[in-house]
Amino acid sequence: MKLNRDSFRLRNLFFVIVVFWSSSLCANESKLEYRRPANITVPSDNQLSQERIDLGKLLFFEPRLSGSNKISCASCHKPEKGWSDGLPTAVNESMTVLTRATPTLFNVAYQRHYMWDGQFRHLEQQALVPIASPLEMNQNLDKLVSELGEIPAYSRMFAIAYPNEGLTVATIAKALASFERTVVVTDAPFDRWVNGDEQAISESAKRGFALFVGKANCAACHHGFNFTDDGFHNIGLTGGDDLGRFMQVPISTLRGAFKTPTLRGITHTAPYMHNGIYNSLEAVIEHYDRGGDVKAWLDPSIRPLFLTAKEKQELLELLGTFTGETEVFVQPELP
Repeated sequence: MKLNRDSFRLRNLFFVIVVFWSSSLCANESKLEYRRPANITVPSDNQLSQERIDLGKLLFFEPRLSGSNKISCASCHKPEKGWSDGLPTAVNESMTVLTRATPTLFNVAYQRHYMWDGQFRHLEQQALVPIASPLEMNQNLDKLVSELGEIPAYSRMFAIAYPNEGLTVATIAKALASFERTVVVTDAPFDRWVNGDEQAISESAKRGFALFVGKANCAACHHGFNFTDDGFHNIGLTGGDDLGRFMQVPISTLRGAFKTPTLRGITHTAPYMHNGIYNSLEAVIEHYDRGGDVKAWLDPSIRPLFLTAKEKQELLELLGTFTGETEVFVQPELP
């Protein structure tokens, strides 16, 4: 009888060792997927140059891009707020509260879809939308070209940055996109860890990563260098009847589905979710742990996780490693 009990214990111990070894191996293999790509993809007619980036930076902070000449792109995408605005949902130039949150610009260079519902595939397309939208900056694009053209410094900069094109609606979009592609989170503790520095993050955060790619199932949607599958998911949020991606692609499974946001710089970009419903990462983890709240059209990857308090803390520590050192951003002097 004792022999049978000892054999049973040995079998259990062996099983635990195998499971632990398999989880560790899986986590180590997954680390490779999170390394930064060597290059970003840019359109052939808008290759990056310092002149284009500098011009786009000026335009990004330029209030003349709005109909009232009072707000700029940076009014909603504030560098000190993680390139978002710190509000649950955006506010337009007339101080009307909108229905969706201002997404961060961190790592937009690596995205394949833009806007929460993914209606644009190119950053150059997206750049003009808030400027022209009556619900946002409310500027007439032809009028904008005229206004900027009256400023000699802009005329010169466009001629240098875009020879044979000059100042047009298209080159305004190109310049803005060029600057936005430089807003990249890099050299975070997590990056140093996946590149071989075992001291870059804590042991607790390493266990958090094993949970991230395993039991917590975060990597089902948040994977790769930018921590996103660039897909659209209904995660069971309360607070509104926004149909999200369904308005672009009317497939029933996309009702209430929104783009998976990057987790880069996540500690600087609260509130969270497309409707800004959660003010803390703890609340976000609790949402996923209970498997969402609204079950209609819920993505099949969303299910109760049954995480322990310790596991939730380990996940939280991991998320904190996704943010690099915050650089003080100096607003440019406008012409």
